[in-house]
Amino acid sequence: MISRQFIGFVVVGGIAAAANFSSRILLSHWLAYVPAIALAYLIGMTIAFVLNRQFVFKKAGNALHKQAFWFVTVNILAILQTIAISLLLARWLFPSVGFNFYPEAVAHAVGVITPIFTSFIGHKHLSFKIASPQ
Repeated sequence: MISRQFIGFVVVGGIAAAANFSSRILLSHWLAYVPAIALAYLIGMTIAFVLNRQFVFKKAGNALHKQAFWFVTVNILAILQTIAISLLLARWLFPSVGFNFYPEAVAHAVGVITPIFTSFIGHKHLSFKIASPQ
């Protein structure tokens, strides 16, 4: 059974992704494409941190600076995981089985979905871990 906490995590991720995407469009009025993407990513990640801290992992017991450090670390690992899965599928698995229906788009979609699970575990046990009783 899927926990309420995981569902909340997915909802927060969707909100953060929407903020990322829409802020990139807005920022593109003033910035070039790549800087707009980078700043939009930071906006989305900040929103994800605040919402996860406030609504999903309310019982976190570690200090704010440790939460932020682990949040960024888990997200860096998620980016690397997304890239690795996407490349593995698009450059190796899909060609080896003859899959050619938008292979890069499908590979990227799978690559984006995969870290949802590992990021949830990382944030639950590192970023927003519950303080252990002394």
